[in-house]
Amino acid sequence: MKIIYCCYGGAHSSPIAAAIHLGYLSTTKCPTREELWRLPYFDKTDGRDRGNVMFVGIDGDGHEVYICGRGREKLGIEQAIRSGIRLACGSQEDILFVDTLSAVNLWMRIGGYLSRQWKVTQVGRPIVIFGSQMAFFNLVEIVNQAKQSVQFMISTKS
Repeated sequence: MKIIYCCYGGAHSSPIAAAIHLGYLSTTKCPTREELWRLPYFDKTDGRDRGNVMFVGIDGDGHEVYICGRGREKLGIEQAIRSGIRLACGSQEDILFVDTLSAVNLWMRIGGYLSRQWKVTQVGRPIVIFGSQMAFFNLVEIVNQAKQSVQFMISTKS
């Protein structure tokens, strides 16, 4: 199974969700600024990365975990990825797209825009860190739901 955590730019909520899924972050305490900075792709992607599926790791059950920034093209990006997999003779049934945007708050939007769009990282990064910490437990819930969905998908295939 391939799990793809998606958000607008692929720089904040999806890397955090992927890290939660892979156990890189504790689900019981809010991560520190340093823990967030160490995450793969956190505050490192930009508009040129939108639509790229980026590998983050393999979970304890052998599922591949990815992130993807979709911009405003949620459905279009998903369709393009599914089409690519179909062209490569892969199974679309083994993919779960998980939208993390519902956890994104105003602080994350403002900080992310300043940091990623305007490149004002000294101002944007502390704001996006604050917002990410505030959104953390919502992201934990999204990941928990995703893991339940994966188990359901696997159980209905057998």
